[in-house]
Amino acid sequence: MKRIGNLYQTIVSLDNLRKADELARKGKKKSYGVRVHDKNRDDNILKLHESLKNKTFKTSDYHIFKIYEPKEREIYRLPYFPDRIVHHAVMNVLEPIWMSVFTDDTYSCIKGKGIHAAVRKLKRDLKDTEGTGYCLKLDIKKFYPSIDHDILKAIVRRKIKDRDLLWLLDEIIDSAPGVPIGNYLSQYFANLYLAYFDHHIKEDLRVKYYYRYADDIVILLNNKEDLHCLLNTIKIYFKDHLNLEVKRNHQVFPVDARGIDFLGYRFYHTHTLLRKSIKKRFARAVSHRKGDLRQVHAAYWGWAKHCNSTNLLKKLTA
Repeated sequence: MKRIGNLYQTIVSLDNLRKADELARKGKKKSYGVRVHDKNRDDNILKLHESLKNKTFKTSDYHIFKIYEPKEREIYRLPYFPDRIVHHAVMNVLEPIWMSVFTDDTYSCIKGKGIHAAVRKLKRDLKDTEGTGYCLKLDIKKFYPSIDHDILKAIVRRKIKDRDLLWLLDEIIDSAPGVPIGNYLSQYFANLYLAYFDHHIKEDLRVKYYYRYADDIVILLNNKEDLHCLLNTIKIYFKDHLNLEVKRNHQVFPVDARGIDFLGYRFYHTHTLLRKSIKKRFARAVSHRKGDLRQVHAAYWGWAKHCNSTNLLKKLTA
């Protein structure tokens, strides 16, 4: 695999830092961090350029807090300046390089992909009723906190050889345990960490029906014995290559008996339904509606339009 160098000077250039500043502030122009930065915007960009050029840049202290929906997680937040600008500056250059590493079967935090692209692909594949009779569903135990820095750095070096850029990426990687949820770069690091596993599944093991959204994985085959064997193979690969562990709630089951609970939906061969928890939240939101239902609850309508929800919508709008 060809390794790429001579990237750092482009990343730390004033033009790229200004472009990163414009991208990082989208949807956040009124936030406190952006308003403080804008008081000395030009000087800040010049100082950031110098600190990166001289390699004196250091990741700022994190503000750490917990969220409880959809599940309890620790979120790590960095200041807008300089950190979020630096992360965008890096990805302005690295995104097309890392995108070339990803397979077509991963959907999280990738431009042109996302939840509904995965939903469309899974629904199409389920038309092969015989080939998708059984499902293996799994996720990874404490995925983000468990990402091994040495392994991640080695994976980064499979594509990047620029020493200055590797210094910056290592500095960011080592700024927190695992890969912190909340960093702009973290979503790419997480996808990169599993990218060669994806290739192993698709190219070495020749698995046709495979879908990954972050660490949530669904695999479809025509018999459960092969899926149990594949599960053991995955466990060994994770242990030997990534220092990861499959969560104990993994399942192998016939699709028609219970459906595939994935990405907020339950998929069957003949139809797709909203996940029960989302239906309940939708119903609670509708019960407090004011004004036009479609405007007030546009997000839920977006979920509903990708599944068989005619009867549900009739009940909620009656």
